[in-house]
Amino acid sequence: MTTIGLLHPGSMGAAVGGQLVRAGHQVLWCPKGRSATTRERAEAHGLTATDLKQVLSNAETVLSICPPAAAEDLARSASGYEGVWVEANAITPQRTVRCATLLPASTVVDGGIVGSPPTGGKCPTLYLSGPVGTDAVVSLFTGTDVRTHVLGERLGQASALKLSYSSYQKASRVLAAVSYGLAVDHGVDEELLAIGGKRTGSYLTEVDYIPKTAARAWRWGPELLEAADMLRDAGLPDEMLRAAAAALARWEQAKDDGRMDLAGALEQLRRLPD
Repeated sequence: MTTIGLLHPGSMGAAVGGQLVRAGHQVLWCPKGRSATTRERAEAHGLTATDLKQVLSNAETVLSICPPAAAEDLARSASGYEGVWVEANAITPQRTVRCATLLPASTVVDGGIVGSPPTGGKCPTLYLSGPVGTDAVVSLFTGTDVRTHVLGERLGQASALKLSYSSYQKASRVLAAVSYGLAVDHGVDEELLAIGGKRTGSYLTEVDYIPKTAARAWRWGPELLEAADMLRDAGLPDEMLRAAAAALARWEQAKDDGRMDLAGALEQLRRLPD
């Protein structure tokens, strides 16, 4: 049994931690300052609650899976950690390197998770990169529903792949929601779905996903801003992703609301943020 730290168990992190628990590992997390929902989620997946000091003292590997804006602060809070730190957040390659500099005693592995949380038979892929430590991370997930794939030896490769995919996938979901809302206003929504249905795999026909997009907007918006920064640094147009992030900001009140229906999601989308 390997002791692993998980900071922090959101919907993705908790499910990933649950896979490690089922593989026979102990997964520690820190409940201080976390919500009741997070606590319930962590308990449901068999994670062990303790304080941050104990997580960093006892865990051989720590997985950092948090909102993009918190990644550097989280790394800073663990500056003396001496194990393997998996920086598995949706942040730019540059921020990944900055996180690594904040952890001088750690073996930092760059990570990017692509796919849905590993529950109900879903199998996301954890992409990894870095000069050392990737093999140890791969071994932890052997036999779990989390697939692993090592991209190379350079920090930032996994982060770049994650944001390259997110910039398309999440922005496409936002555009589909905006397009459907416009069609509803003019009474042509059924015709729009018929047109979209002629194209294989079109997000335009997946209107049931719009409330899910709304519920995840608080996480997706910052992720798209990270991707926009990466596009800007590469000399590529970043305005589209910043506009998609602005649209997601209209759903801030829908955070993790699993009860929202399509009509409610469209109503919130029409409102300007406060």
